[in-house]
Amino acid sequence: MNIDSYYDTRKNVFERIQDSSTATKLLMSLMMACITGIMAQIIIPLPWTPVPITAQTFAVLCSGLFLGKKYGCLSQILYIVLGIAFIPWFGGMTGGIEVFLGSTVGFFIGFVIASYFIGYITERYASARNFKKMAITIGIANFALIYIPGLAGLALFLGMQGTPIGIIDLLMMGLVPFIAGDILKILGAAALSKVFLPKD
Repeated sequence: MNIDSYYDTRKNVFERIQDSSTATKLLMSLMMACITGIMAQIIIPLPWTPVPITAQTFAVLCSGLFLGKKYGCLSQILYIVLGIAFIPWFGGMTGGIEVFLGSTVGFFIGFVIASYFIGYITERYASARNFKKMAITIGIANFALIYIPGLAGLALFLGMQGTPIGIIDLLMMGLVPFIAGDILKILGAAALSKVFLPKD
């Protein structure tokens, strides 16, 4: 395959996804929810925080890249709703409303927001579909749109448990241990965007 046919194939696949039927897009959203649930089982518990390191954030970031704002966002809503309802695919094979409303509730909410944001940028601005711009876009989604509600939810959870926490301790529990891994996920997702997303 020469470079021109690669570019043509990449554009055709992207357009087929964009132009596919509603039923197909719903199926793809469900598949991405399943991928998110599977990657949530790649988990590293940390002894000083109820928030574990997981790989699911990578699936969240990719959902917006490949499914766009509407169906990428939907994939994360399906992940949450099905996890609450009956599928134990939150981190550590857990599920249910009590897990959703636990220490990671804000991160779940951030997943939906981040996927929508990445999908919006990907769909609207073809010029943003290069490694550098997508790394910036995904970085904003990860560190602002996931962590701001995530940290707020963690602080609220701890406060309701009778253990209010200062900002430094909050950052040490909900942000600092995850930075290195998140940078790798951001760069990985940006690399996938460079390979698979058309630039026009």
